[in-house]
Amino acid sequence: MNRIVPFTLASVLAAGLAAGAPAARAAAPQPADGARVHVDWTDPAAFTEVRDSHGRGMLRATDWLGRLQKHVVMRADAMLPPGQRLDVTFTDVKLAGAFEPWRGPAMDDVRIVKDIYPPRITLRFTLRGADGSIIEEGERTLRDAAFLSRGIASTSDTLRYEKRLLDDWLRREFKAA
Repeated sequence: MNRIVPFTLASVLAAGLAAGAPAARAAAPQPADGARVHVDWTDPAAFTEVRDSHGRGMLRATDWLGRLQKHVVMRADAMLPPGQRLDVTFTDVKLAGAFEPWRGPAMDDVRIVKDIYPPRITLRFTLRGADGSIIEEGERTLRDAAFLSRGIASTSDTLRYEKRLLDDWLRREFKAA
């Protein structure tokens, strides 16, 4: 009989403690076997977004990280030639915009999007060939200082600037086959 166990950040931290892993590192869910693109992240509590939002971003960190993860998996999978595998780890994320608590209590939970608060994503990646050999690897810091000046297709997606940043990186790095 198969048993379904719900995934929560608390369960990952508890499992990590039981296994002797450091409590500060929470890993993303692992993909199904045979997946060509694997995306995970380091400890969200250490991300600039969570630190700068004074706790507002931590409760939703796994939500927006999961959405960015799904986006990269979908886009990269369509770009990679058959047999290649891509592993990506987000090491820092700063979403577009910022909280400005000095505007008063009514604006405490409002993200202000201005050109002085561009999105930034730091990541590590490894591209492997069909034989498992490393084709390319590295660390990249993605930033779009002109994010508000460029046209955007969707105005309803709260992660539209970050997704475009990742799309630009994938096109530059892996050029669609």
